[in-house]
Amino acid sequence: MDIIVLCGGLSTERDVSLKSGALIAKALRENGHRAVLVDAFFGYTGAYEDPKKIFDKPIADTLADIAADVPDLEAVKASRRQANDSRVGDNLLEVCRAADIVFLGLHGADGEDGRLQAMFDVAGIRYTGAGHLGSALAMDKETAKRLMAAAGIRVAEGVNLTRAGAHAPAPFLPCVVKPRAGGSSVGTSIAHTEAEYADALALGFSYSQELLVERYIEGREIDVGVLDGEALPPIEIRPKSGFFDYKNKYQDGATEEICPIPDLPEGWDAALRDAAVRVYEALGLEVYARMDFIVDEAGTVWCLEANTLPGMTPASLLPKEARVAGIGYNELVERILEASLRKG
Repeated sequence: MDIIVLCGGLSTERDVSLKSGALIAKALRENGHRAVLVDAFFGYTGAYEDPKKIFDKPIADTLADIAADVPDLEAVKASRRQANDSRVGDNLLEVCRAADIVFLGLHGADGEDGRLQAMFDVAGIRYTGAGHLGSALAMDKETAKRLMAAAGIRVAEGVNLTRAGAHAPAPFLPCVVKPRAGGSSVGTSIAHTEAEYADALALGFSYSQELLVERYIEGREIDVGVLDGEALPPIEIRPKSGFFDYKNKYQDGATEEICPIPDLPEGWDAALRDAAVRVYEALGLEVYARMDFIVDEAGTVWCLEANTLPGMTPASLLPKEARVAGIGYNELVERILEASLRKG
């Protein structure tokens, strides 16, 4: 098949997406497809009298490491020659229409929040992963929590906060402060004191107009992927310092990621897999996703959030879970592709 792998974009997770996209495209070519990378923000500016010819464009053999810091999006904007404020680049729809399907290697804003999916739905372009509604619901953490709670899934007590309420004391301490919509823990902090809470608000509001402040739940952080409606083996995250923030997610050696989990108490595996599938269904997700959980000392499973386009880098959790289930990286990519084509 002829496949556009869409990556990059204008998101704080841009660098992660570029690496995910390159690996996905490489796997697709090894699987016998004609696949080409396209940056969603920059579009396709090369000559293509026949758009079908772009699928033989070479993919770089080298993959840049993901920097420890969030990318400078203002610098990214300034480097684009396109003289408008569009968040998608030149010729994007034209080249995507030339493909049999678009494989979404995007993360965060514009790729994981449903807006791009909605545009593709209107244009009649097929793409991988969840549809526009499920993507939007999962990205909005407040809305997702309400839907999960209604489905009987435990979620942390929390409040939605705008700048107008930023001068009030912390609703609870310790607490987690995070953007209402976003990923890779960008702009997220754990506050134990009022001073830390003030700093957490300042950081959070530098990335988002609305924040979610949740009661901190102490426990083991365990993630579970779902592939085509079936839960994958749980994976435990143990950062060597701090919490599972952007740096600890993507820097080699910063976090232990354990799968299979040898010391998982009896019943936890089944409870976590069941919760992951229930979240997947409650949010109306499709094809694949990854759910983040905390399991407290009593063994209660709390869902933190759902990720509808989880990372596909060497450090990403979903490929590691799949590998333990006997699904190699190239097979995982192919199964995502096949399940997405079955969506219709």
